[in-house]
Amino acid sequence: MCVSLLLPVSQFSVYSVSADEFQVIGPSEPIVAELGGDAILPCSLVPAMNAEDMELRWFRTKFSEPVFIYRNHQEQNRELMPQYAGRTSLLRELLTQGQAAVRIQNVQASDNGMYVCFFKTRSYYEEATLELQVAGLGSAPQVHIEGLEQDGVRVVCKASGWFPKPQVQWTDLSGKKFLEFSEAHAQDAAGLFSVEAALVVRDSSAGSVSCSVLNPILGQEKAMAVSIPEPFFPQASPWKAAFAGSLTVLGLLLFGAGCFTRRELSAKLKSERGSKGERERRREEKRERGERERNSHWLFHSPDIWTVTLHPGSAHVNLLISPEKKSVTWMYSGLGWYHTCSVLGLEGITSGRCYWDVEIRCGAFSKWAVGVCREHVQRTGTYTESPDKGFWVVGWYHGSYFAWTKPRKALSLRQHPCRVGIFLDYSEGDVSFYNMTDGSHIFSFPKASFPGALFPYFMLRRNVSLNICPTERGSEGLPVPLSKSPSLEEAGSTTLPSPAPSPIPFSSFHFQLSLYTEDQFSIY
Repeated sequence: MCVSLLLPVSQFSVYSVSADEFQVIGPSEPIVAELGGDAILPCSLVPAMNAEDMELRWFRTKFSEPVFIYRNHQEQNRELMPQYAGRTSLLRELLTQGQAAVRIQNVQASDNGMYVCFFKTRSYYEEATLELQVAGLGSAPQVHIEGLEQDGVRVVCKASGWFPKPQVQWTDLSGKKFLEFSEAHAQDAAGLFSVEAALVVRDSSAGSVSCSVLNPILGQEKAMAVSIPEPFFPQASPWKAAFAGSLTVLGLLLFGAGCFTRRELSAKLKSERGSKGERERRREEKRERGERERNSHWLFHSPDIWTVTLHPGSAHVNLLISPEKKSVTWMYSGLGWYHTCSVLGLEGITSGRCYWDVEIRCGAFSKWAVGVCREHVQRTGTYTESPDKGFWVVGWYHGSYFAWTKPRKALSLRQHPCRVGIFLDYSEGDVSFYNMTDGSHIFSFPKASFPGALFPYFMLRRNVSLNICPTERGSEGLPVPLSKSPSLEEAGSTTLPSPAPSPIPFSSFHFQLSLYTEDQFSIY
């Protein structure tokens, strides 16, 4: 059963473009498809035009993970990811209208996630992203009484074959919810979830309880009830109260004996601890002094904290500067969608050792870079950053971290940085970056000579906000890295083991743009 259809134009975001350009748009809300059914992923060209002569590609988060390819008026099935071979097809009758609707048959749990719709002509290309949410109802819950536990009856509810992870709720006959119960989930090879929830019922008047399993996307649930006869509950008896009283008296006697023993031992050990305590105190003071000395030597004996103020006159039109000139946010103004958007610090650096750090909030498909640049570098239109161009920056793009060297170095890290520290030693030609989330070293550029002033540099695109952190002067006020062992390292693969930084709120569909050369797609 097909559960996802093409959406009317009113549900898309539309931007005006010049005559020789086009935009690719997709739905602003996720497409929902049921397990085993069909899903249709729609995207369209604006303005509408015949796309039969264009190249069309649908892929996941990487360009090298194609779901569907249309090129030279034919579908290129040999290049697809194995799991999509024979399952994707194009609604060809819509292509003349500039619509690239792709059908995915027999939807699986692994199909859940983000997709990119990519159009290309000989001289221009553009893309958009959308989200496919897969949902499936599993088996009805099976509920049974397992036995006695903690003066109550233990009842267990089991269900399997659900996607995504289902929600479980226990209720009594009146519909009142039980708030305390245990819950465990497991995922099989197909990605489907099973759940086991256990409830201890202590009220013998409950009569029966019901377990419901809910799919949070579809809003549909399956439930089952079980009756608990009163004889199943433990019965109270007179000897239990007597036994409880005896335990109380015994506990008081043991407590009194323990207090007496502690006083005797305390008096005996007091004199012995005097000399030992003094030695321990001296060792602790020595350790703390050493730690303070190590911290104070970080970043070459505590550099000057450089107070960075953003220069609104240097900002791209798509960047919004806060009134205090300490934060910058990407906000599309209707111009220069594919431009590289950047802003500089107000004051240049010509000597000394300087440090500042930047807090980053971004979405999964965002792009940002921070560092320093020379005063008169090119920052208009679409440009590249590298030391030979006057830029020393690191950043995030297409789900990976990079040092903007030439050629660019892909970096991998143990923990995503919510804050990046930038250290500049002007006289030594050193530009280094630190992950202030875990205090580790990110990357250091090779030593360089800086003719003229260097300015703090901030580049951002698509749902990014950068905030210059207020850092007090002095080594005690600095977030101290643990070592210069890199948490960002050169890697052959740019796949990251952990999730992206906490995103600011953003729509589930984004435009995405890269600079295309004849033989490859480079990240700019």
